[in-house]
Amino acid sequence: MRGMDSPALTRTQAQDAVAALGWRLLLGELVTAVPLDSLAEGAGLLTAVAVELGPDGDAHLRADLRPDRLRLALQDRARGVVTATDVDLARRVTELVDRPVDPVGETGVQELEIAVDALDIPAVRPFWAAVLDLVPQPGDEDALVDPAGRLPAVWFQQMDAARPQRNRIHLDITVPHDVAPARVAAALAAGGRLLSDDAARAFWVLADVEGNEVCVCTWQDRDRPGVSPAG
Repeated sequence: MRGMDSPALTRTQAQDAVAALGWRLLLGELVTAVPLDSLAEGAGLLTAVAVELGPDGDAHLRADLRPDRLRLALQDRARGVVTATDVDLARRVTELVDRPVDPVGETGVQELEIAVDALDIPAVRPFWAAVLDLVPQPGDEDALVDPAGRLPAVWFQQMDAARPQRNRIHLDITVPHDVAPARVAAALAAGGRLLSDDAARAFWVLADVEGNEVCVCTWQDRDRPGVSPAG
């Protein structure tokens, strides 16, 4: 595989290199979207891309296929950076696709990440890694990412002083019902606190040591009085 020794590009270098190709730099990845007419069309196109890129595709490409779009993202996955190899792969993919890509229109691209404000970041990070099943981001040990690409990245912002008020936003992480008890246990073992299990097995309310909250949710017991049917 190429690119293992390629230097990381700066943000400006990366975006400038692929702008004319219809790719955009988002959170350290080169990303584009290909409009589709059907899932079958997208499956055929993705297969052609995978064959074209070969082993480089395994090391750099991530794809999300929907009936109306194929989202493609390139990054040196082992290092968490964009290199000249990724730019070359973007060029090859664009030539193979041979149709207008749409990074900014109706099928455009965007990314979400979650920021947790904390006074003691090392104390709260293990809790969020455990409750969301995340790992340290390559190249940025402070941030956490989902190695399977299912969830947004989580990063931590240093606070100067504690806030006395309760957070008005919390996260809900929905997991298989037979995973939930172990996920709750792992979060508690990583320094979390159980705020409420009144609605278990529908959800457990947990918090990190500084009070940032998350609910571990399942489909079970959603027909109980007072429990939200969502989930």
